[in-house]
Amino acid sequence: MANGKYTRVDGRRSASSYCSTVTITVFVALCLVGVWMMTSSSSSSVVPVQNVDEPAQEKKSEAKEQLTESNESSSNQQFEDNNADLPEDATKGGKNEKIQENIEKSDEKSNEESKFDDGSNRQMQNDDNKTGDGDSKTDSEGGETNTDESEKKSYSDENGNKSDSDDGEKKSDRKSEESSGEKVDGQVEEKEDQNENKESEKSSDDKKEDGSKNQSSNELFPSGAQLELTNETTTQKGSFSTQATESKNEKEAQQSSNQQNGYNWKLCNVTAGADFIPCLDNLQAIKKLRSTKHYEHRERHCPEEPPTCLVPLPEGYKRSIEWPTSREKIWYYNVPHTKLAKIKGHQNWVKVTGEYLTFPGGGTQFKNGALHYIDFIQESVPDVAWGKRTRVVLDVGCGVASFGGFLFDRGVLSMSFAPKDEHEAQVQFALERGIPAISAVMGTERLPFPGIVFDAVHCARCRVPWHIEGGKLLLELNRVLRPGGFFIWSATPVYQKLPEDVEIWNAMSQLIKAMCWELVSISKDTINKVGIAVYRKPTSNECYEKRSQQQPPVCSGSDDPNAAWHVPLQACMHKVPEESLERGSQWPEQWPARLEKTPYWLLSSQVGVYGKSAPEDFTADYEHWKRVVSKSYLNGMGINWSTVRNVMDMRSVYGGFAAAMKDISVWVMNVISIDSPDTLPIIYERGLFGIYHDWCESFSTYPRTYDLLHADHLFSKIKKRCNLVAVVAEVDRILRPEGKLIVRDDVETINELESMVKGMQWEVRMTYSKDKEGLLCVEKSMWRPKELETIKYAIA
Repeated sequence: MANGKYTRVDGRRSASSYCSTVTITVFVALCLVGVWMMTSSSSSSVVPVQNVDEPAQEKKSEAKEQLTESNESSSNQQFEDNNADLPEDATKGGKNEKIQENIEKSDEKSNEESKFDDGSNRQMQNDDNKTGDGDSKTDSEGGETNTDESEKKSYSDENGNKSDSDDGEKKSDRKSEESSGEKVDGQVEEKEDQNENKESEKSSDDKKEDGSKNQSSNELFPSGAQLELTNETTTQKGSFSTQATESKNEKEAQQSSNQQNGYNWKLCNVTAGADFIPCLDNLQAIKKLRSTKHYEHRERHCPEEPPTCLVPLPEGYKRSIEWPTSREKIWYYNVPHTKLAKIKGHQNWVKVTGEYLTFPGGGTQFKNGALHYIDFIQESVPDVAWGKRTRVVLDVGCGVASFGGFLFDRGVLSMSFAPKDEHEAQVQFALERGIPAISAVMGTERLPFPGIVFDAVHCARCRVPWHIEGGKLLLELNRVLRPGGFFIWSATPVYQKLPEDVEIWNAMSQLIKAMCWELVSISKDTINKVGIAVYRKPTSNECYEKRSQQQPPVCSGSDDPNAAWHVPLQACMHKVPEESLERGSQWPEQWPARLEKTPYWLLSSQVGVYGKSAPEDFTADYEHWKRVVSKSYLNGMGINWSTVRNVMDMRSVYGGFAAAMKDISVWVMNVISIDSPDTLPIIYERGLFGIYHDWCESFSTYPRTYDLLHADHLFSKIKKRCNLVAVVAEVDRILRPEGKLIVRDDVETINELESMVKGMQWEVRMTYSKDKEGLLCVEKSMWRPKELETIKYAIA
């Protein structure tokens, strides 16, 4: 062969090479026949595009790992605090999807559409290795999974000045590519919302009239006959990643997998048993308290290391009864406590009725029903205007929260709270009934809420000594109550004449006058036989300035009324905001208009959480979550929303997620992490409610509290400073069995969480990943580990 080839080049022949020449001639003839046969076979068959274009594509299960080299440009930013643009859905994948450069348009219609918003092509966990879903095919066929920086440059050139290698491409294809990569600044929406009712032949996307982005993830998958090999100098590495990158990512993935798969979940062995609240049941810390005079033993005392074990279930636990039936009765074995029924049964708080605990709708102050009591307040003070002017109420010492439970019928949200005390499980009763509540106490620290956010505060015989120590506790209510808001007090000092009651009434009257609160009404309910006093907080500082004695004093200007995380109480009053653009100087719009209206005190000169002007941020956030909820959550996840009542948004920003759920019979606890921008006042301004919290600690609620937890890019943030295993254990603690967890986060974090929840035998309902972003929907199981872990600080 070598000699023959050499002689062909030189053109010299010899007699000695005759045999070689014959051999070569035969070999060449055979090669030509082989080439002809291969060409004939190729022209008569259709080759799948992935077999030609991507010989190194990975399996679908491998694509779920963190994508090594995704296109990340300024037009593809995630929906994060530190980004200037609001992106589309966290799981969006087609934003910078590059349509293959040499593919000519086919007349064939693609039957593969990616509709992640409406869930029609949901990728289930047990379908990981299937490629029927249009989006999953995009991962392997779109040529973007492993692109590197050089390919990014090529794509950038394609949107601006196209490279010479693209000259042979059709003009219409070029326009389609440019359209698919286009970004309209500041808009937020789910990727698949753009593909509804579109045919794949429309390669040039129609832009939505509302100005939102309309890039297409609907790709054509042409046959092999239509493919042209791209110029190697243009694509350079193309879909092939480097060995260094592959090895590095695999080592990191194995390390992460070994860490999580190797975790051995154990069952918490604690005195509180199935009702364990780590920060409230730290018995070791409580024993060390010097005093319990101010209810210090009922306040939060979190352990240095949060528990990583799982809380047991009560024996005989059943799936919770659905709302609104749950307001009237719950399963006894879910909250197997009878002490309150024995003590308060005659007052219609709670009664044991067979296998149920029933709630006649009464309480100490409204034995004949909470609705009558609520309507009586409205009749006494028409300006209360339940569900219109008064939307968000703080219910102090709530008992079993029947007041808050029936306020729903009047369009009112009530944040109810009571301590974990001798009135066994009162807050747990409320939560099991589907009524908002937290475990908290009026003690030595401020409540975990911003200043001037509640439209009204209610106390029905809540046993709080408001008048002592300079009125420190009542002044805390003054901090959180809106100017012009009402304090509704129905307690024995209002209507009884016993010496103790008279003494308290006189002390309260003197204190309230010094605080400049106006007594609006004092009336007696002849049916319930209780008295109700209603006071209004002033809307100006005029009264404060005219007081002869400055007691209680006005707080110093440096005292921030919004600071509420472990801040000691002080016996002083914060001035009322009077500047026209200052928060609290005006009453919000009536409900429900206030839900969608941008607060008047959000100024264009302010920069919002996502880097735009605050009003733009607010609006875009709401539009984003309306699309996500309507297109994805309500229809695309297989969740039976009739079983969902108690919802928590673990990382709320402007409350957009909760606002988007307004037409569903749920309530949402909006949580603002203490290390996040303080947007909780905005949430209250919208007629919603929430709380400050540090997710490195346990939440102030009983186990099995929530039906659904929602976390948007929370876990990737908190794992930098918290033990992620402990946070997942806390999620398990507060989520009801068969409850759902929806997580939107980066792929690495999604993989970690998926591994951990699988270890708890949770069912993975959906997992989806694209461009380093992922979504995970899982359902908690009834499984509990057998091995125990004793928590020493929680043992009596």
